Amino acid sequence: MAPDRVTASNQTSTGVSVHRAAPQRHRAERATRKVFYLVDSLNIGGTETQAVELARRIPLAGYDVTLGCLRVQGPLLGRLQGAAVVVREFHPTGGVDTAAGLYQLLRLSWFLRRQKFDIVHTHDLWSNLLGIPAAWLAGVPAIVSSRRDLAHFEWYRGKRRVWLRRIQNLSGAVLANATPIRDALIAEDGFAPEKLRVIHNGVEIEKFQRNGSAREHLFPRASDGKLIVLVGNMQTDVKGHPWLIESAPAVVREFPSTRFVLAGDGKQRAKFERQVAELGLQQNFLFLGPRADIPEILACCDIAVLPSRAEGLPNAALEYMAAGLPTVLSRVGGNAELVENGVTGLLVPAENSPALSAALLKLLHDPGLARQIAQNGHQFIVRNFSFERLVREVDDLYTELLQRSGRSR
Repeated sequence: MAPDRVTASNQTSTGVSVHRAAPQRHRAERATRKVFYLVDSLNIGGTETQAVELARRIPLAGYDVTLGCLRVQGPLLGRLQGAAVVVREFHPTGGVDTAAGLYQLLRLSWFLRRQKFDIVHTHDLWSNLLGIPAAWLAGVPAIVSSRRDLAHFEWYRGKRRVWLRRIQNLSGAVLANATPIRDALIAEDGFAPEKLRVIHNGVEIEKFQRNGSAREHLFPRASDGKLIVLVGNMQTDVKGHPWLIESAPAVVREFPSTRFVLAGDGKQRAKFERQVAELGLQQNFLFLGPRADIPEILACCDIAVLPSRAEGLPNAALEYMAAGLPTVLSRVGGNAELVENGVTGLLVPAENSPALSAALLKLLHDPGLARQIAQNGHQFIVRNFSFERLVREVDDLYTELLQRSGRSR
């Protein structure tokens, strides 16, 4: 097996740490297709995690990988240490729709043309807006853009939505991570069906094999009750925290020692903590903040929940089910592609606290059902949502687009 390409980190005149390619002696071991990925940042999030894992896992025998970021910052940078990935920053100070954004677009286009990339794959809204026009101007043969969420950005509504559609139509394929997103893009945005592809997210299944031995250490005061976990950022209410909190009194009345474990952080956290205090449930809620030990936390919990009011295909749900937890999801986005209600999980209407509390109580009252749902869900994820499957489907898409362009290697 060829060794990983080592990257070196140097400080630029602007103070940005940029990873540069390894010495030329490794060139013979490198890939024949040059692919450039672009994401907003390397902060922990579903989109960022999928992009980083794809960059790490795509075969060295077939690809030479550069990962571009609008901001080279975030914990996921550590996942790239020792990997055969070069990291570059293209930071549009003030936003992508400013003079600085135009400068970075032209700078990126020049870089892509000079480096002769075969494939550009953008992963989120901001990288779509910057990366697709840059790749088109550079004449990159295969351009892949992404739509992973239709919910809560201004660019997904109103007049700006028209411009986003025009920009994404410059790409050879628009990649969605859930069938409902694909269907909405056809019905609401007028994309041609042949332009759209669905490739579901992957999850590192081995990382989430259950081992609850750390429960006493992580939750020493909660050993006598069930732990219900929600992993999600608190930047907005989109992950459903208010409705979970509203559902808690009904659960606690019947199971007083239940603890709700909230992993994640954001500007709405204080608001959620006040909501819990107003209900007098401080003893039943654990606000963990940002955590790097999510697999260990999930291994200690009994039920997982994600009552989002909007979703694409949530990484948290994949991780819950990979960890063997009975899972309750709202019926939005791609969640129904993960959960067959009553078989691999439970589905409830979004923004409906009574339905959510009823689903949680159903699992608490019937441990046998909870175990069966957990087992079914785990097996479903193992069969259908590995990163190996994700990489294979992405590789097939790249091959198709390069062949269509007439520039396949």
